Amino acid sequence: MTPATTFDFASAARTLSGEARRRGLVVPGFRSPPRLVGVDRSIRRRDGSAVVAVRVRDRPVSAVLADLIEGVVVSNGFVAPEADRLRNELWEALETAIAVRDAA
Repeated sequence: MTPATTFDFASAARTLSGEARRRGLVVPGFRSPPRLVGVDRSIRRRDGSAVVAVRVRDRPVSAVLADLIEGVVVSNGFVAPEADRLRNELWEALETAIAVRDAA
């Protein structure tokens, strides 16, 4: 289990924001940690926008990435099967970004 870092969070947030924008989706804001004590992820909606807050500290990177992806899906109101497709495509985008970053 690789622990998440704030760099992982910020890099993934940039990638997911770009993907959402490219697809014409609502681009949520991302922050860490959530304001609610004891939760790993929260989503706050106001006036047509959304903020996804994810706890990074003491969590595996895969859990943080999954929460960021789920935040994009929920912020845009996707349901199955479109939600499943979007999750898969966002995972692919993150994997590509990580591979490019690691190759540099």
